[in-house]
Amino acid sequence: MLHKVKILGLLFAFLHFLSLTAAWPWPPSLENIEGLIVRRQDTKSAAASETAKPTATAKASKTAAKASATDNDSTITSASASSTGAAKSKGAAETKASSGASKTKGDASKTTKQSAKTPAVDPRLPPGGVQMLTPDTTAATTYYKVGDYVTFGWNYTSLSVKPSKIDVYVTCTANSATYTIANNASYQPTGHAVWNTSADATGKAPLLTDQYTLVIHDAAKDVTARASAGYLDTYEQFVFGMYTPQAYVPKDREQAFSMAQFMHY
Repeated sequence: MLHKVKILGLLFAFLHFLSLTAAWPWPPSLENIEGLIVRRQDTKSAAASETAKPTATAKASKTAAKASATDNDSTITSASASSTGAAKSKGAAETKASSGASKTKGDASKTTKQSAKTPAVDPRLPPGGVQMLTPDTTAATTYYKVGDYVTFGWNYTSLSVKPSKIDVYVTCTANSATYTIANNASYQPTGHAVWNTSADATGKAPLLTDQYTLVIHDAAKDVTARASAGYLDTYEQFVFGMYTPQAYVPKDREQAFSMAQFMHY
């Protein structure tokens, strides 16, 4: 019985202790534990936020700076390309303008020079001509032996505009051949030409015993063209003969040949 009373007393005392413990206030340090824990979490989060914010800001700034630099480079490149294109266009325009101006100036200068070189000629004047000096054309028909050198000499008459170049050649109607003596020869107040007939004696058109015509004309014009007043007209008035020497035949053989021809008939 006594033992039970002690147990109940202890139980009562324990329950009383529990009630006192539940009613007893928490120490101040323990009341702030949750706040400290919360604040420590907030501080870390804030620190992380603060740390992330400058980093993100720096990255954004760096990205913006790169984009700006890229835009600036693009702008500079575009400006450079535009400047280069403008410079090329300007240079091409200046070159074309300069070329056009030079060409116009050259054409004007050429026209002026041509006008200066072409004197005014009285249209009432006759065309220029040729007067033979060698051989003497007033004599009877002149003959030359094939294989010899034939010399021609002449003066110009009524010539107001001097030709730059002269052509001299000989023609033969019998074989329709042309024999060149001088081609694009420089003009001289007194003309002179030498024909080496041996060079044409056995050529493509061998010289025949026949008549030939000397032709002298302005090399810059057609031989058949009619010259204007004061300009050299084609000269083809001198006609001469060429012959080929025959082998010598003794007189007695000539008589015998004549007798044989007579007997034949």
